[in-house]
Order: sequence, then structure tokens, then C-alpha cells
Amino acid sequence: MRRGRARKAKILALAIAALVLVLGLAQLLLPGIAADTISSRIARHGRVQHVAVSAWPAVELLWGSVDTVTVTASRLTLTPAESAALLREANGVARMDVTVGSMREGPLQLGPAWLRKRGSELVGEALMSGAAVAAALPAGLAVRLVSSGDGSVRVRASGRFFGLLGSVDAVARASDGKLVAEPVGAGLHGLRLVLFSDPNVYVQGVGAVLASSSPLSYRLSMTARLR
Repeated sequence: MRRGRARKAKILALAIAALVLVLGLAQLLLPGIAADTISSRIARHGRVQHVAVSAWPAVELLWGSVDTVTVTASRLTLTPAESAALLREANGVARMDVTVGSMREGPLQLGPAWLRKRGSELVGEALMSGAAVAAALPAGLAVRLVSSGDGSVRVRASGRFFGLLGSVDAVARASDGKLVAEPVGAGLHGLRLVLFSDPNVYVQGVGAVLASSSPLSYRLSMTARLR
């Protein structure tokens, strides 16, 4: 009897030791593997400098749960659809911080840019120069920031409209999870341009402030949540 109990106790001790060893190796190796995977995916769109991943216990990574992710990239070039796709992949990340030195989002040249994710909530900020604003607009059209507040941005566009020189105010804001732009003025009610829309990203608001007058630059921001 005693030998049988001793054997069972020894087997149990070995099993516990093996489990501890496996969990220890997972804690040591899985975050690095996850960081390499994230780095390779983002590197398709530019140059990644550093990615760090943490999870406790690390076996959570096998089910797509991550505590924190930190990404530093020197340069990225993405379409709005590609940005939304990367955000969808980060749905299981509880806390994420991304810093990009220079970023091109569709026709917009931004930089530096920052993204913060806490749970499902997203906050993005970026600097945009006056020259980059002009380069993203059609020839002969100029835009000036008028005001920003309550999750919307008002600008004044000046140039040639329908063959006539003039100016018109427009407001960029969130509407039903989309980022839209609407002209302000008599006879323009009902016109709307959708700037960004994705079924998995619900836009909550946008903002813009003057960052510098010489050289001219703006700090843009957007709040959203993943759904």
C-alpha cells in the first residue's frame, strides 16, 4: 500500500513539475512569438522598429487575449480599409499604444501619429502640416480651420465651385458611427460626403487644433470604439 501511494505521489509530483515547466516556457516564449507575428503583419505596410507583447498567463495568447501591446514604427503607408483591418485584429488586446513617425493614410500625409486603445475604446492623434493639407486637396481649392468642439470640426473651403469663385463652410462629424462632412449654408442642407465608414469601427467624434502657425500645422484627433 505504502509503495503504491508513494508511486502515485511521485507521478503527481512529476505531472505538476511538467505543467509548471510548460507554463514557464509558454510565459517565456509565447509573447515573443506573438510580437514577431504582429511585427510581420504591420511591416507589410512600412517599417516597424519595435513590438512588445505581454499577457498573464501567456497561454491567454492562444485564445487571442492580450494584456498589452506596444508598437513603434518609423513609417507606415495604409489605406483606410487596411487601417480598419489592423484594428479588427487588435480586438482581443486590452491595452495598446502605437507610435508612428510618419504615416500616409490614403491621400493624407501625417506624422507623427499616435493611437491608444483601452478595451474597445480608441483615441488617435496625428500632426498634419499645412503643405500636406494642400497636397491632399484638388488643385485650386484651399481649406482653413474655423473651429472645433463637441466632436466636430468646421472648416472653410475656398476656390472655384461650379465655375465660380467663392467659399463654403463645411462640418466634419460623426454620424451613426461614420465620419461624414456636410456643407453649411442655405440651399446646401441634405448634402453629405462619407469620409470614413467601417462596420467594425464606430466613430464617435473628431477634433482639430492649430499646432503651429509657422510652419503651419494642425493636430488632428478622432475617438472611436471597436464593435
